[in-house]
Amino acid sequence: MKKLLLFAAVAVFAFTSVGAQDFNVGISGALPLGDSGDFTSFGVNLDANYLWEVSEEFNVGVASGYHHYFGEDISNSFGGATITAEAEDFSFIPIAGAARFSISEKFTVGADLGYALGISPDGNDGGFYYAPKVQYGVTEMIDIVLAYKGVSLDGGSFDAISLGVEFGL
Repeated sequence: MKKLLLFAAVAVFAFTSVGAQDFNVGISGALPLGDSGDFTSFGVNLDANYLWEVSEEFNVGVASGYHHYFGEDISNSFGGATITAEAEDFSFIPIAGAARFSISEKFTVGADLGYALGISPDGNDGGFYYAPKVQYGVTEMIDIVLAYKGVSLDGGSFDAISLGVEFGL
């Protein structure tokens, strides 16, 4: 345990002593895929990350946000009668480590890995969160971000593809 605490302290001091840091916020629209696309129609993601420069091309840090997916009406016909039910909205708060690698002046690839807390509906316990992404730098402070976001849930996963904009602050 003492070794773990010592390692954590060294890691914190190492990251805080690095000169350059970046705080970024983003907003994106998301299209649910697979099973999640059967009961949700669209999503809105708000994301934030704080990155430390490890080298000129590589940054690491932390990421979080709020992801909300809107439930859609589900209709089934049984013997001439149609039954319609409205699916509930799904919400997650991801808490993750983040890594970004600049492959050129304009393009960056990266990933966020961590845990997504399930906020709604009741019974959504969340799960392992993963979000590989590609970013294109429009200006020095604005990126367009394409990401595949997934949450591994008990008995399946909640997946979506998102496209949005990220602002450096």
